[in-house]
Amino acid sequence: MSPPIYAIMLSSLATGTIITMTSYHWLMAWIGLEINTLAIIPIISASHNPRSTEAATKYFLTQTAASATVLFSSMLNAWQTGTWDITQMSYLPSNLLLSMALAMKLGLAPLHFWLPEVLQGSTLFTALIIVTWQKLAPMSLIYLTINNLSPTILLILGLLSSTIGGWGGLNQTQTRKIMAYSSIANLGWMATIATIMTNLMIMNLLIYLVMTTALFSFLILSKSKTIQDTTMTWALSPTMTITMTFLLLSLGGLPPMTGFAPKWLILEELTTQNLIPLAILMAIFSLLSLFFYTRLAYTTTLTLSPNTLQTKFKWRFKQTLSTPLISILSTMAIFLLPLMPLMLM
Repeated sequence: MSPPIYAIMLSSLATGTIITMTSYHWLMAWIGLEINTLAIIPIISASHNPRSTEAATKYFLTQTAASATVLFSSMLNAWQTGTWDITQMSYLPSNLLLSMALAMKLGLAPLHFWLPEVLQGSTLFTALIIVTWQKLAPMSLIYLTINNLSPTILLILGLLSSTIGGWGGLNQTQTRKIMAYSSIANLGWMATIATIMTNLMIMNLLIYLVMTTALFSFLILSKSKTIQDTTMTWALSPTMTITMTFLLLSLGGLPPMTGFAPKWLILEELTTQNLIPLAILMAIFSLLSLFFYTRLAYTTTLTLSPNTLQTKFKWRFKQTLSTPLISILSTMAIFLLPLMPLMLM
C-alpha cells in the first residue's frame, strides 16, 4: 500500500473513532463505527496473502453484524421513546441488544472468537491498532450508556472474558494470539467494573493501552511472531530483553508494577460492593493470564532456543519505531505505580 493511501486510511480510522466518541445522536455514532470499520479493512488485507484476506473478511462480517445490531437497538429505542439521544436508552430490549453488540465489537466472551483469528492474520502493527485504537469507540459508547445497560449482563460478560482470556492463552505459541487473549481478559476486567465505577474503567483502559502499545512496540522491533522468536531478543538488545520481562509481569498484574494498580482497585471496589465471590473468581482467573505472561517472560530472558545456524545473532535492519516513544511508554507501563507517591509529593 502506497504511503498516501495508507495515510488516508489511518486518518479515516481516527476520524471514525472521534465521530463516535463525540456524538450524542445514534445515527452519527453508527456512521463513525462504519467509517472506522471500512478504513481498517484495507489495512488488514494489505499483506496480500490468504491469511490476511481471511482476517479482513472475518473482521468485516463481525463488525458489520455488531454495527447493524447497534443501529437496530437504537431504532427500537427511538420507536418506543421518540428520541435518538445516546444517553436516553430507556427501552429494555434495546439495552440488551446494545450490550451484546458492544460485546461483539470489543471481543468480549462469548463473542470473542473473531479476535484471535483476525490478529493472527494481520501484521504486528495492524494487530496493535485492533487491540488498542479499535477499542476506544465501543468503550466510549459503553461509557455514555452505562446508566441504562444491564449490570448483570456486564458482570457475566466480564467474568466470562477474564476466564476465557486466561484459559485460551495457555495453549498458544503465537505472540499475536497470546496478545488477543490478553486483550479479552483485560477487557473482561473493564466490563466488570463498568457498572460500578466508570472512573476505574477509564483508568484501566488507559493503563491497558499504554502497556499493550509498549509490548507490541518491542514485538515489532524484535520481529517476534512466535514464542521461539522471543528467545532471540537478547541478540538485539539486552536492555530491551529486561524491559520486556518487566512489561510482561506488569501486564500480568504483579505488584509493585503499573499493571497491579487497576486489578487492586477493581478487586477492592468489588469487595466494597459485597461482590466477594466475583472478586475471588476474578483474582483466581487472573492467575491463568499471569502464567502465560510469565512463560513469555521466561522464554525472553532465561532460555536460548536450539539454533542450527553458526551465528546466534539476528540481522539488524534499520529501525522504524521511535526509541524515545518506546522508552516513555515502557517506563510508564512498569514504574507508574511505584513513582505515584513521588509525583503526588
